[in-house]
Amino acid sequence: MTLLSLRNIDAYYGRAQILHGVSLDVAAGESVAILGRNGVGKTTIVNACLGVATVRQGRVAFNGRDIGRIRHFTAARAGIAVVPQGRRIVPGLTVKDNLLLGGAVNRKGPWTLPTVFELFPVLRERAEVAGTALSGGQQQMLAIGRALMANPDLLVLDEPSEGLAPVIVDGLAETLQALARTGTAILLIEQNFGLVHRVAERYYVLSKGSIVEAGWLAGLSMETLKKHVAV
Repeated sequence: MTLLSLRNIDAYYGRAQILHGVSLDVAAGESVAILGRNGVGKTTIVNACLGVATVRQGRVAFNGRDIGRIRHFTAARAGIAVVPQGRRIVPGLTVKDNLLLGGAVNRKGPWTLPTVFELFPVLRERAEVAGTALSGGQQQMLAIGRALMANPDLLVLDEPSEGLAPVIVDGLAETLQALARTGTAILLIEQNFGLVHRVAERYYVLSKGSIVEAGWLAGLSMETLKKHVAV
């Protein structure tokens, strides 16, 4: 079953057109990656789904319904949770309070404070510490945990490996693989080929606001993937 569907999307910020006829799908329980260089419009795909960018042409559907009226602050209630680029941990709140903020939509599901702490034990250890006092890798865990607290059908991660050491990215890959096994659909916006290769089943390549390549990752070497993205 198709969970997220974009069809022929033209998206704008003001008068500037960023996306040109973008179409992509994410099936329920599937892990999909969007690849491309900086500035080609990857984050705008997310913003088009959340009403941050203006869609003037095309259709965005989630769970078979047009989501033109969904906005960033109502997306979690609809089943879409976003781990934003830069993590955006709320200043002044503890780790625990950041997580509880993610669960404020009260969607039913498996993710609660105990289950998030089981996934990320370091967050339990530092539950009363300010979220912004964590290391970069721990803040990424917190951002993912906060998103999971909304019990989403689709988890969107925007450049989650940015600024992280390779050993932390390895741990991130294992976490996302574990989440995929639970049946949560993942849309991964990323430039780290190793992370994409380990987590995603399919990929789309974006260049100058258009999809120029798409396919399955199974059997595709890292070298071939890099060639596909070098557009």
